[in-house]
Amino acid sequence: MSKSLKRVRAALQSAGLDPEIIETPMARTAADAARAVDCDVDQIAKSIIFRGEETDSAILFLTAGGNRVDAIKAAAVAGEPLGKADAALVRTQTGFAIGGVSPVGHLNPIRAYMDPRLQDFARIWAAAGTPHHVFAIDPMRLVQLCSAQIIDFTI
Repeated sequence: MSKSLKRVRAALQSAGLDPEIIETPMARTAADAARAVDCDVDQIAKSIIFRGEETDSAILFLTAGGNRVDAIKAAAVAGEPLGKADAALVRTQTGFAIGGVSPVGHLNPIRAYMDPRLQDFARIWAAAGTPHHVFAIDPMRLVQLCSAQIIDFTI
């Protein structure tokens, strides 16, 4: 089991959850992940990381699988201009490689925002630290674990 997957499992367990973590084929898209766990594409919580250009910090936007982040809205939500987060920034600040960024188990605290569309489901799926693993969770529980703000930032 990878260090990243262990860290996600430990974070979920320390929050009192018994995580349902599923190994999937490589899920390059939300549609791939949805097919793998047999759910609606919007039940996939994509972890989109931007770099805050003023703070030089990683900022997490949890987006429903069928939605896209609107860069202008996201910058307004974050309160600073946003740029592309490169692999080094993502790895250093979250501890995850791009493609497997989990919303929980980060090495460092991270600001997080959640797409309101994810609230429409009793259960959503998010990356569990690798491109091959996802976990199921109640979206409001995920909001608590991430200290995420629910706000619209999508197109």
